[in-house]
Amino acid sequence: MENNRNSVIAIALTVLVVLAWQFLYMGPRLEEQRAAQEQAAQQQAAQEQTAATNNTASSGTAGSSATGASGDAVFSQAGAQQETAPRVKIETPALSGSINLAGARIDDIKLKDYHVTVNPTSPIVTLFSPADTENGYFAELGFVQGENSGSVPGPQTVWTLEKGDTLTPATPVVLSYTNDSGLTFNRTISIDDDYMITMDDTVTNSSDKQVTVNPYGRITRFNLPDEPSAWVLHEGFLGVMSPDAGITEDTYKNVAKENETYTGSNGGWFGVTDKYWGTAIIPQSDMNYDVRFSHFTDGRARYQADYSDNQPLTIAAGQSAELQTKVFAGAKVTNILTQYQKQYNIPLFDRMIDWGWLWFITKPLFQLMDFIYHQVGNFGVAILITTVIIKLLFFPLASKQYASMANMKRMQPKMTELKEQYGDDRMGLQKAMMELYKKEKINPVAGCWPVLLQIPIFFALYKVLYVTIEMRHAPFFGWIQDLSAPDPTSVFNLFGLLPWGVPAFLAIGAWPLIMGFTMWLQMRMNPTPPDKTQAMIFNWMPVVFTYMLAQFPAGLVIYYAWNNTLSILQQSIIMKRHGVKIELFDNLKGLFRKKKPASE
Repeated sequence: MENNRNSVIAIALTVLVVLAWQFLYMGPRLEEQRAAQEQAAQQQAAQEQTAATNNTASSGTAGSSATGASGDAVFSQAGAQQETAPRVKIETPALSGSINLAGARIDDIKLKDYHVTVNPTSPIVTLFSPADTENGYFAELGFVQGENSGSVPGPQTVWTLEKGDTLTPATPVVLSYTNDSGLTFNRTISIDDDYMITMDDTVTNSSDKQVTVNPYGRITRFNLPDEPSAWVLHEGFLGVMSPDAGITEDTYKNVAKENETYTGSNGGWFGVTDKYWGTAIIPQSDMNYDVRFSHFTDGRARYQADYSDNQPLTIAAGQSAELQTKVFAGAKVTNILTQYQKQYNIPLFDRMIDWGWLWFITKPLFQLMDFIYHQVGNFGVAILITTVIIKLLFFPLASKQYASMANMKRMQPKMTELKEQYGDDRMGLQKAMMELYKKEKINPVAGCWPVLLQIPIFFALYKVLYVTIEMRHAPFFGWIQDLSAPDPTSVFNLFGLLPWGVPAFLAIGAWPLIMGFTMWLQMRMNPTPPDKTQAMIFNWMPVVFTYMLAQFPAGLVIYYAWNNTLSILQQSIIMKRHGVKIELFDNLKGLFRKKKPASE
C-alpha cells in the first residue's frame, strides 16, 4: 500500500513538473518567438521605407580591434565617411543589397527567397545591416599597416569604383585604393547565384622599398538573434581552425565573459551562425592566421569574429602580391553548403548546420526526406513516407519485440502460478522464472532493445525538423502551414471557431490530439494492468504526452501520430501471427460497459 501511495505521488509530481515546464518555460518562449517575429517584420518594413527615401546607409562608430603581426591595432570608424560614401548595388537570384565603399564593407544583404513570417507578403529576411541600425551586422576585409606600407585600406578608407556599377553573378566589380607610399590595392569582388562572395586582392608595390601588410577580416554584429535560443541548437561563433580539426563552437554567453583566441589556424573557416542563417570568412588556404571571437563593450556593445595574418604579406619593390578571401552570407541550405564544401575544399562546411552529435544519423535522415520531398513536393508527405521506410528497416527488430511481448503474454498464466506457489519467497520466485524463461526460450529484455535503438532516430528527426531551413515555413495540408512550428490551433477555442485568442501554454491543437489518441489506442492493444497504479500511469501517459508535444514542431507530432498508427497495425499483424489475443477491442468495449455494483 505504501509503495502504491509513493508511486501515485511520483506520478503526480511528474505531471506537475511537465505542466510547470509548459506554463513557465515553453509558453513564454513561444510568446517571445511570436513577438520577435512581429517586431522583426515591423522593423524591417520601417528600414525598407527609410532606405527608399535615403539610399545612403550610415555606419556610426563601430570600433573594433584585430591582432596584427605588430601588435594590437584599433580599426576605428570615421562616421561621416561611412554616411557619405557611395555604394555598389548587389543583385543576384538569391540576394539583394549593396556594398559600402567606405571600408568596402558588406553591410546590406537581404535574402530574396525567405520571408520574416509564414505570410508571403511579409518583408524578406535581412541578414546584414549597416552598423548604425538597430540590427547592425556586417563583414569587412582590410589591411593593417606594416613596414614601409604607409596608410592601408581599413574601415574608414573610401575605395574607388574602377569597374562595374552592380555586382551580379555575371558582372564582378573592381575597387582600388592608392596611398602616398607607392602601394596600390586592387580588389575584384565577384558573387555566385547563391551566397558566396569572393574577394581577390592584388597589392602592387611601386616604391623602391620592400613593404609588409597584414590582411584582416571580421564579422561584426550588434544584436543577438531575435528568436530566443534553445538547448538543442547552437547559435553563436563557430569555425574549423584547420583541415584536421573538428568544429569549434563558442556561445555568445561564454564569449561575453572571456574572449577566445585560436592561434596558428590555416585551411579552415570561421563565422557566426543563427538557427537558419550563417556568415563565414574563408581565408586563403595557405595562409597562417589567428582567429578571435570577441565581445566589446566600448561605446556600443558588439560581438565580433575576426582573423589576422600572423605572417605578414611581404612585397618586394616593383612586385605585387595576391590574396583571395571568400565570404559566405546567406541561408544554411544543406545542398548549397555541401556543394561549397566540395567545390572549394572547405572542411566540414556543411556542419554550419547544427546536426548534433548524432550528425551521422541526422544528416542522412534529412537527405532521405529531402529526396522524397523532391519527388512528391510536400515535406509533410515526405515525413510520412520516411516513417514507413524507417518502420520497414526496423521491422525485424519490432517483430522480435512484439514476439517477445506475445510470448510473455502466453506465459502469463504460468507466471501467475509461480507467484502463488512461492508467495513471499522472492529469490525462489526469481530462480523459477529464470528457469521458465530458459525452458520456453524467452528473453525478457528482448522487447527493450528495439525501443532503445529507435530513440536516436526520433531525436534525429526532431533535429531535422528544428534546425533545417528546408522545413522552415514548409506547409503540409489544411491548417499546418509551417512544419517547423507548433500546431497553431487550440481545442480551447474550438480550433478557431470561437472568437478569442488562447495563451501559448493552452495551444493544444488538432494534431497533438490525434497523436494522443493514437498513443492511447496503442496502449489499449495490451491488457489493462491489474495494478491500479500502473493502470493510472497508462491512462495518464497519453494526456501528458499530448500536452507536452503540443509545443513541439507540427512535423514531429505528425510523425508520432503516423508512427503510432503504423505500430498499431504492425503489432496487430504480429500478435495475430503468434496466436495472441488482441486486447484492443475488448478494452474499448470495456469502456462502455456499465460496472456492476460491488454487492453483485
